[in-house]
Amino acid sequence: MRRPAQVGAVAPSSARLAAVLASVVPREGCPVVVELGPGTGAVSSVIAQRLPAGSRHIAVELDPAMADYLRYSRPGLEVINGDACELAALLAERGVPRVDAVISGLPWALFGRETQASILAQVTDVIGTAGAFTTFAYLHGMPLSTARRFRRTLRETFDEVLVSHTVWRNLPPAFGYICRRPAATLPGR
Repeated sequence: MRRPAQVGAVAPSSARLAAVLASVVPREGCPVVVELGPGTGAVSSVIAQRLPAGSRHIAVELDPAMADYLRYSRPGLEVINGDACELAALLAERGVPRVDAVISGLPWALFGRETQASILAQVTDVIGTAGAFTTFAYLHGMPLSTARRFRRTLRETFDEVLVSHTVWRNLPPAFGYICRRPAATLPGR
């Protein structure tokens, strides 16, 4: 409530929404999963439950206080205090050229066209052709022009964009986008 331009959520994601978002987390091998805008870590817990031993779970959080909170409350989570617009560089600094999945809790409807395109370009760079991307939107926000633009941008950016069922047991109700196979031509590039 105090930072509506930076924090898009009024409450942590519910377990049901977290399950939708974490559905792309590989259960075998040693995957690398990145979480953008993890907030209080509600989705982080579900991701951690799905990850096999030897995996790497990296969270990128812009707010320094939230990053510190996550380091304290989720000791198994590798927390980076940084900007998702610099995702590839942040991961490269840690020896991570590619990831298996990116799961986002970012408030896309609050971002302008350039920021949306910049972050999605970073995401597609790090997931390559084999990774997956999930994020969510609030049902009540869909009439906003920025939310509609984001949906169009996802469809232009990925060959496959699936929209989940509505998760009514979330405050507010939300749905997920499950995206795979970045298209050859990305908006903003």
